[in-house]
Amino acid sequence: MIRLLSPQIHRFPTDMPALTGMRAFLALGVAMFHYQLAWTLPPEAIGLFNRSRLGVDIFFMLSGFILTHVYLSAGRTWTWRSFMTARIARVLPLHLFILAGMVGLVVGAKIVGVGLEPGRFNLPDFFSTLTLTHAWFPRTTMVLWNGPSWSLSAEWFAYLAFPSFAFVGLKLRHRPWLLVGLSALLFVVIDAVYSAATGVVLPRAEDNAGVVRIVPEFLMGMGLYFLGERLNPGRRLAAAMAIVSSAALVAAMQAGVDDRLIVALGVPFLLTVALASRAGTDGVLAHPALQFAGRVSFAFYLCHIPVLMVWRNAVEAVFRLPGDYLMGPWEILALMSVSGGVAVLLHLYVEVPAQAMIRRRTLPRPVVEDAVQA
Repeated sequence: MIRLLSPQIHRFPTDMPALTGMRAFLALGVAMFHYQLAWTLPPEAIGLFNRSRLGVDIFFMLSGFILTHVYLSAGRTWTWRSFMTARIARVLPLHLFILAGMVGLVVGAKIVGVGLEPGRFNLPDFFSTLTLTHAWFPRTTMVLWNGPSWSLSAEWFAYLAFPSFAFVGLKLRHRPWLLVGLSALLFVVIDAVYSAATGVVLPRAEDNAGVVRIVPEFLMGMGLYFLGERLNPGRRLAAAMAIVSSAALVAAMQAGVDDRLIVALGVPFLLTVALASRAGTDGVLAHPALQFAGRVSFAFYLCHIPVLMVWRNAVEAVFRLPGDYLMGPWEILALMSVSGGVAVLLHLYVEVPAQAMIRRRTLPRPVVEDAVQA
């Protein structure tokens, strides 16, 4: 039996393996969305992978959930300095390394005569990407220095605004249903305004002021954390709810329903997976391979587009193919393997050492790693 809004608080454990494993699938889904734009798989395979880009919205909610767990749960103390130092250590080393790699690729492409879209790799876009502000303002073109980093720009905004998020979250922590409801209402309002201004729904906000997309979803993640502390399903019920919510989310993606409904289904998905993890029913998500993949997911998310660019240009040059050629299943599998290998190297030899160095030199004690969106 599950009691809603129980006065008893049920703390989440420090480690929630299911949330780490879940990150691997979310990052893979975003990559498959980008790959399916240029493959030869049958149309019926497109639904799931086309909507898997909405894993970004779940990442945004997950970020609010985990940062609440790390910094705002009972008994936790934190300072602005420790918070921002941990955020810098988490996102900037890999972001700067890959951006430097993109500069090298652009310069190298010009040297060897590879054609680039005129004017798209420009200095203003470079500096806005460098400072992670490229998704903060309205624009009509995409920033190509590393496409997925638009969501990192949105995350960076949430980090800078975290004291304001924390103020709202802590004020309403004892009324989590209200915080969840207000977050949902805020999403509806922002979606209406954004849709009227741009002609597309909020879950399609990316480079064009995509920062507005994270605000209600980050708050939703905070609300889900405080709500989850007051819910206590048994092990079987927790596992069953997680399975049902996961199946509903995947089915909705495959069916190609409205993006906003899929984002809404991400709410119970995140909550039930977290409750299942607290109950010790992490299932396959706790497998060591998925745990490692979850830790590597940030590197995979950031590097898969540069790898795709290099791959396609190399294949076009070697086999003399047109720029719009379609990839077959075996090529997609090979590309995925190469992207995964590059991500592992980046994680082990750039991300982890840089994080350790920054935290060792600036923080008095270790900080629990969060499930930040890349």
